[in-house]
Amino acid sequence: MTKTIVPKGYVSTLGNYETQTAIGFIKRCFEEALTGSLKLKRVSAPLFVARNSGLNDDLSGVERPVRFDIPALDGDEGEVVHSLAKWKRMALHDYDFRVGNGLYTDMNAIRRDEELDNLHSIYVDQWDWERVITAEQRTDTYLKETVKGLVNAIAETSSRLHTKYPDVNVTIDPRVSFVTSQELEDLYPTLTAKERENAYVKEHPTTFITQIGDVLNSGERHDGRAPDYDDWSLNGDLLFWHEPLQCAMELSSMGIRVDRDAMLRQLELANATDRLEYTFHKMIVDEKLPLTIGGGIGQSRMCMLLLGKAHIGEVQVSLWDEETRNACAGSIELL
Repeated sequence: MTKTIVPKGYVSTLGNYETQTAIGFIKRCFEEALTGSLKLKRVSAPLFVARNSGLNDDLSGVERPVRFDIPALDGDEGEVVHSLAKWKRMALHDYDFRVGNGLYTDMNAIRRDEELDNLHSIYVDQWDWERVITAEQRTDTYLKETVKGLVNAIAETSSRLHTKYPDVNVTIDPRVSFVTSQELEDLYPTLTAKERENAYVKEHPTTFITQIGDVLNSGERHDGRAPDYDDWSLNGDLLFWHEPLQCAMELSSMGIRVDRDAMLRQLELANATDRLEYTFHKMIVDEKLPLTIGGGIGQSRMCMLLLGKAHIGEVQVSLWDEETRNACAGSIELL
């Protein structure tokens, strides 16, 4: 069975030329809405970090970062970022951001071990954002309020896109359904995690699944999460129903970040206490880094969702294997 799905009778609403203009429009509109909703300031971001810094995102713990030696630094190695989850928190400290304010940046990454399909590419582009909060704001209620603000920014962008391109008939439901990963398992005990997402999001087209990373009652995890940035009890994934592919599409992973106690607990559970030797982790233990909330929002994923595209290769330039190109030939135009 091919990993690439070509929906029966699929024809893109916009051609390649119009699509490029629409991508620029979406990005401008969303950045305006996002910064207004979450009070964020744009900053520049690194493409790579030092291998021994502890700042790279370990994702689910098995992905290999792209590494390279740097002769000018006496052979020290750099790593192309997977995301900026840890770097952003350090930047908020270094740039002296205060409570209620935050940053966002354009993040470009390479995930060499990604399995390619309609939604996944080895090239990742996203808006990475982070905001300083208080200890009293480390609550489920505050997380949900932030999610609603993010969804409103996406819905506003979709509405403005439809005004400019009336033939694009994608509608974003601003009403968010919140469900924990355990509640999802209880609802669909015989389904896999991805099957549970599809079943639930089909009925609730804008969904935020909370509490991802810890072990469920079944002994399995809903999905992997690094133990040293999200607090597994205060995080989640934002998903939308993607009509052309008839599946749930994850657009954002986000959460309230670990404080000292949450990080120590999660590092112990993940058998990763060796990371406490890194400067980043020491600063959390010593409570020198600000408490924050943050996440990433896929740029290509958002363009794909709002434009009703069937493949992420229609909205970004990447590398594709022969099987993918053959499956798309004649129906889907890859960039």
